Amino acid sequence: MNGADPIFAGVELGGTKCVLTLATVDREELACEVVPTTNPVETVGRIEAILLRWQAERPFASLGIASFGPVDLDPQSPTYGFITTTSKRGWSGTDVAQRLTASLGVPTAFDTDVNGAAFAEMRWGAGQGMHDFAYITVGTGVGVGLIANGLAMRGFMHCELGHVRVARLPGDEWAGSCPFHGDCVEGLASGSALAARFGGHPLDTLTDADPVWDNIAFTLAQLCHMIACTAAPRAIAIGGGVIERQPHLLARIQPLLEQSLNGYFELPAGYIRSPGLGAKAGPLGSIALAMDATEA
Repeated sequence: MNGADPIFAGVELGGTKCVLTLATVDREELACEVVPTTNPVETVGRIEAILLRWQAERPFASLGIASFGPVDLDPQSPTYGFITTTSKRGWSGTDVAQRLTASLGVPTAFDTDVNGAAFAEMRWGAGQGMHDFAYITVGTGVGVGLIANGLAMRGFMHCELGHVRVARLPGDEWAGSCPFHGDCVEGLASGSALAARFGGHPLDTLTDADPVWDNIAFTLAQLCHMIACTAAPRAIAIGGGVIERQPHLLARIQPLLEQSLNGYFELPAGYIRSPGLGAKAGPLGSIALAMDATEA
């Protein structure tokens, strides 16, 4: 590494853990620390302390924060950089970006964790060379990073496509687990939904042939149908803990999507794909945001 090369700091703020990364422009990882996501005071305080220590040891050019949501992304809003009405207990109304920006005094980019992952995949992974791309993560929840013309899609707020309601697999009448919407995509296909449906943590105990995976694959295919018809991204990458631990799911989704579209239009080859960065998409998403902040 050339001594003049910039260094970037990133925070992937997740529902169970936060991953802090210090890296160079070519993704050379200089440091990485993990902070458990407990309560906001403890968690954000530990993140701030680590970043201040890193800044003193190896000054970084900018900071990227990729957070679970919903979050306020309107720079004109007094609560810009806050986590808003999240279902994670105790975190609604938490200031993340304004506090860290004030402490560190460097350019800072703030976005959702899935938008960050999408930008990382477009820089280094499954979305390279694309300006229109979608990244779906299926883990504790379901999130979608939707990029159109090189920009994350948003209006009065960011996309929350994990909470849309889609067609149900015929015969499946389970009510769903989302506390807001019941049988939205997240309420049907997330790891939390599986735990609620089976009263535990079944990801490693269910066989590939269990009928529940038909429901999960069908739901995710319906989500992809909606994304393809709405924004027509050139590819959709699907990752997250549920997909990583049940890799057979990915191959089921594109045939179900094509069946659902019923020949209305033809999808690009390899439309549904694995993330090129794997589990690194999230942490590198915060670095991609930091690089964007410097370039801006």
